Amino acid sequence: MKAKTTTILFILTSWLNFVAYAQTSSPAVLTKELNTLFASVPDFSGVVLIADKGKPVYQQAFGYKNFETKAPITTSSIFELASVSKQFTAMTIMMLNQQGKLAYDDLIEKYIPGLPYPGITIRHLLNHTSGLPDYQDVMDKYWDKSKVANNADNIAYLIQYHPAKLAEPGVKYEYSNTGYMLLASITEKASGQDFIEFCRTRIFKPVGMTHTDIRTRAEKIKLPDMAWGYMYVPEKKRYVRADSFPEFNYAIWLGNRKGPGRISSTVGDLLKWDRALYTNQLVSQQTLKEAFTPAKLNDGSLTHYGFGWELKQNAKLGKVVWHDGDNPGYKTQIMRFIDADKTIILLCNNAHEKLPMILKTIEALVEK
Repeated sequence: MKAKTTTILFILTSWLNFVAYAQTSSPAVLTKELNTLFASVPDFSGVVLIADKGKPVYQQAFGYKNFETKAPITTSSIFELASVSKQFTAMTIMMLNQQGKLAYDDLIEKYIPGLPYPGITIRHLLNHTSGLPDYQDVMDKYWDKSKVANNADNIAYLIQYHPAKLAEPGVKYEYSNTGYMLLASITEKASGQDFIEFCRTRIFKPVGMTHTDIRTRAEKIKLPDMAWGYMYVPEKKRYVRADSFPEFNYAIWLGNRKGPGRISSTVGDLLKWDRALYTNQLVSQQTLKEAFTPAKLNDGSLTHYGFGWELKQNAKLGKVVWHDGDNPGYKTQIMRFIDADKTIILLCNNAHEKLPMILKTIEALVEK
């Protein structure tokens, strides 16, 4: 009798544990907890998408794409991705490598002659170990800001003014927008195709990213569903368009740069991108594997960055690859739990100060 009672208790306990797990893991509970989270941050503006094996389990829009007109953001609104764009730049290089048109360990002077920084390879650019100075700093000091600069201008000024390098190639990791600007120019040289057209015809269109592009300011102004970046001004007690601040004019006079940023997209298109990365559509999984492998420095130590992706390990869900972006008014992030096939995409257009807390909470909920 005692054994029978013990068995019944064991079955009941197991069932209750299963029910509790199912409840905490269900999309309905996730939705409830996330809605509670965003209710606690009522002025957050943006779109959040969470997917499990490619299926959205949470997709919500908050706030305004235009704070003056109070036009609401939708789940199909278009945001500046900022540095989330770097993973696409890295993909163009991987595609050309797979085609045999370049090698990661090629010296960059093979494609960009005249740069006064010897010993730097394409690999150094990809994983931010080149030691190159910041091109934006050079342009800020010397460029005529009544004109809009492109990559050729940036490269010419690096050659002309020759700012000191920050480190020898391969010595340390130091995040470099210069490196990714040069990568876009290398893509053009190796492919014979304009970088923007390469991305459109070789990545965006094949993947079905119909709302994604590298757009000029004039092109973005014409978009009815463009979510504009805003920043909170305490003195005015309201959000103000980020492009109205003089200190952020660089987004305009560097407006023709390619490589470090400038892609604008939607959460839906980024989910299509996420799915494509589980296939061989763009590059083979063997080629892609190197993008998710940490760089090795000259002293043998490893960094936390691959090719266009930050890397980390989650104790419960395994390997995670991610990247964030930060443009005036915008903060963006894509996080892919590639072992567990879970995805977090967050696009924010009011640079909310509580975003680190929001992202940390979302990650904890997905992990649970």
